[in-house]
Parts: sequence; C-alpha cells; structure tokens
Amino acid sequence: MRALLSCLLLSLLTALPVAADAVRLTNGEWPPYLGEQLPHQGVASRIVVEAFALEGVQVQWEFHPWARSLQLAERGKRHGSAVWLRSPEREAKFFISDPVVESGYYLFHRKDYAFDWQQVSDLQGRRLAGTRGYDYGEAFQQAEAAGQLKVNRVNSDEIAFRQLLARRIDLFPMDKVVGFDMLHQHFSAAERAQLSFHPKPLRADSLHLLLSREVAENAELIERFNRGLEQLRASGKIAQYLLEMQRPLSLGP
Repeated sequence: MRALLSCLLLSLLTALPVAADAVRLTNGEWPPYLGEQLPHQGVASRIVVEAFALEGVQVQWEFHPWARSLQLAERGKRHGSAVWLRSPEREAKFFISDPVVESGYYLFHRKDYAFDWQQVSDLQGRRLAGTRGYDYGEAFQQAEAAGQLKVNRVNSDEIAFRQLLARRIDLFPMDKVVGFDMLHQHFSAAERAQLSFHPKPLRADSLHLLLSREVAENAELIERFNRGLEQLRASGKIAQYLLEMQRPLSLGP
C-alpha cells in the first residue's frame, strides 16, 4: 500500500507544470529591431524571446540607455543584453550567442548626387556625417582618425538625415532597415523621395545576444538559447518576421 501511495504521489508531482526559468535582459531603442513601445519590443527582441521560450526560459526586459544596458550586463547585475556586435573586448566579458539578426550599413545620399565608391579612400573629399559613438567599420574609423576623412559627428541619425536633405553633407552611413524606418517615422514622402543609398555596404555584421560571464548559469543559458535560436530559424519564423518588418519600408512616396 505504501509503495502504491508513493507511486501515485510521484506521478502527481511529475504531472505538475514546471515553472519556466527566467532571464533578465537589458535592451535599448533601435527601431525596428528594438524598442520598448514596438510590437514584441521589436523584431530582434521577439526572436530572443521566442528562442528562449523554446527552451522553457522566460525573458524579462528592461530598457535603458545603451551604455547603461551594457554596464548592467557586464557587471552581472542582469543576465545579459540584446543585441550587440561581436568584438574581442566583449568576448572576454560575455558569452556571445549565434547571430540573431544581420545589420548592413549603407551610404545614403540625395538622388541628384552622382556617387560611386569601391573602397574607403574613394570617400576622401566628400562631406560626410556620422552619429556620435557609432562605429562604421575599421577602415572608416581609421581613415577618420587619420584625418583622411572629414566626418561631421552629430547627436542623432535624424539630424544627419536632415543635413543630407539640406545639402549640408553629401553622404551619411546608416543601417538600411533602421534608416528606412526612421525616414518613414520622421520624414515626409516628398523628403523620402529625394534620397537613395549606394548598393555597396560600408559594413555588414551580425548582431548577438550577450550573456555576462559574471553570472554562473549563463554558460548553460547561452547553449539553451542557441538551441532555441537554431530551432526557430529552421521553422522559418525568423525569415518571416524579418520579411514582415521590411515589407512597408520604402524610400519612395
């Protein structure tokens, strides 16, 4: 009888739903990939949440300025942060996931500005703008530091686009998807119709989830996340989400 009761108790316990693990992640504003007020907090956030969910992990987001987001994660105050470029400095401090989304920076210009380029040296003599704190790739950064490129660093991407429309600059590097989204959010159809971009990317990178090496369980969590991410990608949902994000974006009226 005792053995029967033990078996019944064990079966009841195993039938109870197991509470999902929870992971606290920082985030920032970079529409349409990331944003507190966006549907699903942005497409990159959605991918992170759904990849973790496939491994039984719930995500709790916190939105902060980017420097604060990275600092909290780096110190192990939060599990990690989404989404970031890979670098040797970050590899020393974080477990870095497989790619979540891809980012491509292109040189935006006015349609009436004749322009072509193959290497960064071709940009010499052009009036360039860049956003403060942004890294536009090793070759660009080195040329700027050496004085070979004159780059007017401004406080926001929107300011740079307005300078482009006002003919105060010739070129502005910007992630294409983010740039399209910004143009639709803050500029008129007539203004958008004046702009284009060169098809050659200035830089192309993957963006990743970072999990702090200061948090003991993160070594296991990064493996679980990568498994969920692979499964989500194989399902076709990531491609679907990215297509849905880009469908309404256009530089035309």
